Formats: sequence, C-alpha cells, structure tokens
Amino acid sequence: MVGMTRLCVPLTGSTCEQMAAGLTAAAAGGADTVELRLDFLQEWSEPAVRRLLEAAEAFPGDVIATYRIAAEGGHYDEGEAQRISRLEFVGLSGAVDYIDVEYEAWRVSANVRQKIGLVCDVNADTDRPRRRLILSKHDFTGTPIDLDSMLTTIAREPAHVAKIACKANTIVDALRMLDALRTSAAVRPTIALSMGEAGLLTRVLAGKFGAFLTFASLEAGQESAPGQVSLAEMKQLYRWDAIGPATQVYGVIGCPVAHSMSPAILNAAFGETGFDGVYLPFRVEPEYAAFAAFVDGCVVRPWLHLRGCSVTIPHKQNLLAYLEKRGGCVEPLARRIGAANTLCIEPGQQEDGTDAVVSAYNTDYRGAMDALLAGMGCRAEDLSGVSVAVLGAGGAGRAIVAGLRDCGCAVTIYNRTRDKADALAVEFGAEARPFEERVRHNADVVVNCTSTGMWPNVDDTPMPAEGLASRPLVFDTVYNPIETRLLREAREHGCRTVDGVEMFVRQAAAQFERWTSRPAPVALMRDVVTAKLRSAQH
Repeated sequence: MVGMTRLCVPLTGSTCEQMAAGLTAAAAGGADTVELRLDFLQEWSEPAVRRLLEAAEAFPGDVIATYRIAAEGGHYDEGEAQRISRLEFVGLSGAVDYIDVEYEAWRVSANVRQKIGLVCDVNADTDRPRRRLILSKHDFTGTPIDLDSMLTTIAREPAHVAKIACKANTIVDALRMLDALRTSAAVRPTIALSMGEAGLLTRVLAGKFGAFLTFASLEAGQESAPGQVSLAEMKQLYRWDAIGPATQVYGVIGCPVAHSMSPAILNAAFGETGFDGVYLPFRVEPEYAAFAAFVDGCVVRPWLHLRGCSVTIPHKQNLLAYLEKRGGCVEPLARRIGAANTLCIEPGQQEDGTDAVVSAYNTDYRGAMDALLAGMGCRAEDLSGVSVAVLGAGGAGRAIVAGLRDCGCAVTIYNRTRDKADALAVEFGAEARPFEERVRHNADVVVNCTSTGMWPNVDDTPMPAEGLASRPLVFDTVYNPIETRLLREAREHGCRTVDGVEMFVRQAAAQFERWTSRPAPVALMRDVVTAKLRSAQH
C-alpha cells in the first residue's frame, strides 16, 4: 500500500472567484486535496487565474490542476495548443502540486510530453519533484475487461500517479475495479474509480485498499463526474476517517436504493458503539442473476470483508432462492414467510472464500414484534391469546402475521382482495374476514400493513375513525409520515399507538445485533430516522 489515501474535492465553479471560495470551503470541510477543474471556467483571464493560484498556495493540502477535454468527460473543446499552454502557465506558477493530463493526449502529443513533462519534472533525478504528473484514462460507456493492463500501460510512462475511471454498468463492474486497484496500489500510486451509482463502493472504500485518492464533491450538485458523493456525506455519513484495511463492510441491496435511510442508521450505530464497520447502498438490478452475481462476487473476494447486507425490494425472494441453490442456513420462520431481509457471511479458511458460510434471516417480523411488545409494555409470552386485526396481506402483512401467530396471537386478516387474505389465513392458522367488516372488529390490537396513508397521500387512512372506538392499541407500519392520519385519529380516540419508525428501527437493530454481537443503540437509531424524516418533510 502506497501512502495514505487523500480525500480530494474537485472545484467546479464557473469563475475563478467561485473556485477561490471553494478552496476555503474545502479546507473547512476537511478535504486533504483539491482539484482545480479549469475546464469548468467559462472564461480565461490571466489576472483572475493568478488570483486563484495565489489562493491555492494558501490551501493546507495538495492542489491538482486539471484541464479536461470533452472527449474524456471534461468541458474544454477548443484548441489543444491553448489548453497545454494554459496548463503550463498554471504549473510554472508553483501553486499546484499535481497536473492531471489524459494518457491519450500524452501518448500522441509531443507538445504535451515536452511542456507538461518539463513542468512536472518527469525526467528529474529526484524523489521529490516540484510538481507531479497524473496520467488518466476515462471511459464513460462501460468498464473494459483489461483494467490491469490499462493501469500497467499508463505506469510505463513517467507518471507519478496512474488513474482510471470507468462507468460501472453493474455493481460487479465496481468489484472488478477494486480488483485492479488492489493490484496496482500495492506497487504504485493509483486512482481507480467506478463512475455512476453502482460505483459508489469504489469511492467510499478507496482508502481501505490504498488508493492515492478518492473524490467527493464540495456540495451536492457540484460533482465533476457521475456518482460522486458530497464531502459532508463522505466525512459524516460514511465516516471516511474511520475506514481502514480491516474495516468490515455491510450494505443494503436493493433497486432503487439511493434514498434508503439504512446507511444513515447503521453507520451512526457503528460509530456510537466503536464498531469498525461501514454500511453502503448497493444498487443491484432486479433479476436473480444480478443478485447472485453480486453476492458470489463478494464471497470470492474475502479481502472485501463483506459480512452482511440488508436486503430490500425486489430481492427478498432472491435471497432465499440464492441460499437454496448455494446451500446455507435459512431461519425457519423466514422460510415460512417466503422472504428474507438479512444476509450474513461468515468467512472461511479458503483464500477464494468458497467455504464461507452464508445465511439468511427475516428481521421484519422481529422488528414488528419488538415494536409491538414495547408499545404494549409486555413480554413475548404475554401475547398468547391477544386478538389482532391485521389490515393487508402483502409482504409486510405476511411477515407480521407469521410473527403474531408464532407468538400465539389470534389473528384476523382484512384485505381488499379476499382470496389473498384467505390464502394467508389458511397458511398460518389465522382467520380472514371481508375488508369492509374491519370497522366492526373487536380486536385488542389493530396493525396496518398496507401503504395507505404513506406520503404523499397523507390524508388517507386504512381504518375509518369508527373502527377505533373500542380503544385498541393501533400499530401503523407506515413510517413516512411519522404520525399518519390513522395514528393521529387513534390517539384522539384514546388508543395507544406504535408508529412505523419503531418497527423500522427495531428491524435494523436486530440486523445490527446479529452482525456485531453487540447491543444496538436503539435510541440513537430512532433519533437518526426521525431527524431524516423531518428533514425530508421540510
């Protein structure tokens, strides 16, 4: 591993004044390095550029100058001689530490090799040249097969840093990029990143595998390439400074997955308990083949240290199918429910990971039961004989009916499609009633397992107010908004209430405890969810 990985902020202001302000903001945000993306400047004025370079000299870390051509994802599409002349001007100022030039431009242009090579001291007999050269190659269409040979080819040139950045069309492309990074970073300073949503793990885990640097935008909307997260997210959400070679990796597998709250909850929990882990969103396309390719790809890379994943729509059935084909432990109730939401991977002794132990669990029902017990103030054994009206017979309803029956509750299912309610009732020994009869229930507990009342349809409710007159405990699995119309009207009728946030937090807490063997910081996790929901509503 060559050196410590830097956190670099590309400055993409359209004026020199904006870039100078960005230098100050990047330093305040904790960036180690900044990249002056000169191709973003809408006009070139040497006096203004000189003032920018004076500001750059005051930056506490390293400064990279990049003047990217449009063919490799930049904004410059004018004369090449002018571009190289301007890069030479910036380099000779003494204000920058690195100059990034495209490998292809370096390969074909004697002008580039002569001028930029001289500025970067590529032929100097010293270990500490005044400026260093980054040779880079970009592919915005996909990830080539020959990543290793690409990096080796770049490294044959007198470059101080070799860089490749390619679009990840699937998350397996990102795993291949990490392969290339590990191999190259062991012998030379290397930047190897996958662009796009599927490539996020290469950005966040760059330090784990010894990359020269990774990029984070100054703010959302100021990215210089697809898939960059903001500096604040990298430092706070993903706890960049805590990630090291031994950090264990977790994540949420889904499609879509970008707006999942799980990374905020689990990363906060890792930080609170001092657990050396990081939790990432993994976008995996809906097909079983894509799911299996990703999990297999992680298992055969034991150095990745992937130890567990939350599994959400549309992959809960794919997880069970994967375990059936691969072999492994499946929690009995998860098998009965027909869906699992928690993947665990225990490493084996083989270098290729083929003897790793893979298992699957369902914490959706566990989260629901824990939330219900907390709301009722009782123990699991006290639920035997408690009557529960369940609204909905979909995936959430199925998991909760299974959990309720496992605790001995008397369950009645109300669903708009009667056949689904009947089938679920027969399978788990419950009763099914017509949906319109739900207002006449006499249950001790009402559980809403439908999406009715979820944002933005906040004025909807699955249970008319007259169905709350018997003052039961009302549990709504919807968590956005935190207080649904159902819960508000239940409270107004004197009912005890349990919100969906409690269930969401409890199922995440169950995953945390299974992965870490530590008590989950439930109160903190609840605070994180509540804060994110309230922030989103505003």
